Amino acid sequence: MPSEFDLIRRFFTRETPSAVLGVGDDAALLAPTPGMQLAVSTDMLVEGQHFAPQDGPGTVGHKALAVNLSDMAAMGATPRWVTLALALPGADEIWLRGFAGGFFSLAQKFGVELVGGDTTRGPLNICVQIIGEVPPGLALRRDGARGGDEIWVSGVLGDAALALAHLQRRVELMPLEAASCLPRLRVPQPRVALGLALRGVASSAIDISDGLLADLGHILECSGAGAEIHFEALPLSEVASRYIEQEAVQNCVLAGGDDYELCFTAPPERHAEVLSIAQRIGLPLACIGIIKGTTGLSVLRAGQTMTIKATGFDHFA
Repeated sequence: MPSEFDLIRRFFTRETPSAVLGVGDDAALLAPTPGMQLAVSTDMLVEGQHFAPQDGPGTVGHKALAVNLSDMAAMGATPRWVTLALALPGADEIWLRGFAGGFFSLAQKFGVELVGGDTTRGPLNICVQIIGEVPPGLALRRDGARGGDEIWVSGVLGDAALALAHLQRRVELMPLEAASCLPRLRVPQPRVALGLALRGVASSAIDISDGLLADLGHILECSGAGAEIHFEALPLSEVASRYIEQEAVQNCVLAGGDDYELCFTAPPERHAEVLSIAQRIGLPLACIGIIKGTTGLSVLRAGQTMTIKATGFDHFA
């Protein structure tokens, strides 16, 4: 049976050329780029809550890092370093090899280095802390939305929640439809390039992890503003469009979690610039509404206010 330190050496020790000192000591030593501010975020993934026991270890490794990269994207920060804490029920080398493969494949894509962490025995639990850099004054924050700003979202909404609803038999999809939605749930794509491109353009931003209405609500709360969004403007996949008249699917689009797209606001005079960013990075961006000077969030469909029963995911609701 390999020891804790054998597992760390075999599966999680890599070269860290940008760190002064990486894995193997009591703490990592990092040298931030002079003049940059640090952006730090932590996310925890628990088996049975954030991923299913039957999910492949490679997809779990990918998602564990992707959700943290999404936080960096939402802040307009360049991701640099991560630490990883793992609670493992046992020293399953096959699972660890797959997990590390998914984790490091995504880390390499974004130039992120694993510089430390911890392992312990316990129910499967993954905690990643990420550190990024952003120039002073250019971080994308939640508190900058102003009346008249346009509300934008990237990609399409609801497919991850739709995949989960299918797995939980709340929505019935055809096999090919489910196959097109499941990757959005299991291997989300962090929008780091978009976050960097929005520096100096967006007035506020957040990543959609708990649902569009809930996360846009955080922007509104921090900014002391309200909003009006138009249901017909929400970007949908072909699968979601096919079932959109079902209330459960509408809930997936408006309040489903795990999209990891960016929701951001920008002044209307930056509209053409946002569209240019979409073309440059090859990612669709949709303008879905407007920030109002008063509080409250309304969703209009065909000019009528929709009755919303669900607004987003809450671990303790």
